[in-house]
Amino acid sequence: MIVDKLFNQVAKKGHVCLGLDTDYSYLPKNFADKFKTSGEAIYNFNREIIDATYDVVACYKVQIAYYEALGLEGLKAYSDTLKYIKEKGVLSIADVKRGDIAKTAEMYATGHFTGDFEADFVTLNAYMGINDSLEPFLKYVKENDKGIFALVRTSNKGARDFQYIKDEKDVPLYEAIGEKIEKLAEENMGSCGFSSIGAVVGCTNNEEGANLRKKLKSVFLLIPGYGAQGGKAEDIAVYLTDGNGAVVNSSRGILLAYKKEEDGEENFSLCARNETLRMRDDIWANI
Repeated sequence: MIVDKLFNQVAKKGHVCLGLDTDYSYLPKNFADKFKTSGEAIYNFNREIIDATYDVVACYKVQIAYYEALGLEGLKAYSDTLKYIKEKGVLSIADVKRGDIAKTAEMYATGHFTGDFEADFVTLNAYMGINDSLEPFLKYVKENDKGIFALVRTSNKGARDFQYIKDEKDVPLYEAIGEKIEKLAEENMGSCGFSSIGAVVGCTNNEEGANLRKKLKSVFLLIPGYGAQGGKAEDIAVYLTDGNGAVVNSSRGILLAYKKEEDGEENFSLCARNETLRMRDDIWANI
């Protein structure tokens, strides 16, 4: 199963999920000026980053909004990036956060698990209902070896606006969502002890993290919030099971690492690699 592949990548190469949330403004000017369009420049920037890091990351996360904002050329860059990740033999997460229902959800599942935008995993929002929102994607999990990461508790400050609202049993909404995700996960288990039904759990609001991990014992986690959003390596350990069971995303922290170096613009991909290794080793040292 796809989760077994991800588990093995983490065991071999560490927990880093490199976020290719690539804004055109992130590109070194001298590099960007070589290309006719912003989409072409972004894709080639991504290629350089992937070439420099594919042997030291567990997976890549590609946030579609950065590409949609550029129109058709951006979507081509998105598609080409996913295809290049696959060529390099690495797993991809399409960060699309789809959350619609019924036939619309079915179309989203087809669009992101097959064809030009095919990825190994997608991120989903189940707040319109577990069955309605996720069911169309589960077919691909079962029949096409795909995986999902459903939003449970996010890393932004506004997460407390709704996700922490408690029911009559004093259970916060994010925990109720997590319990339903855990039940789905138990029906789609890999041999590694985790499921291809995963969850997004931010590391910046982790005071209740140990309890949440106990409830999501079968669920592989995608953990945002490291680095630019304030999360630290020591925040990660509570979400791991025997050192595995999660990938930790960093986007700007790696993509913009070159800005910290005097000659970084000429060596941006090497700077990205060095930051990836620093992050990987930082997490390893704290688990």
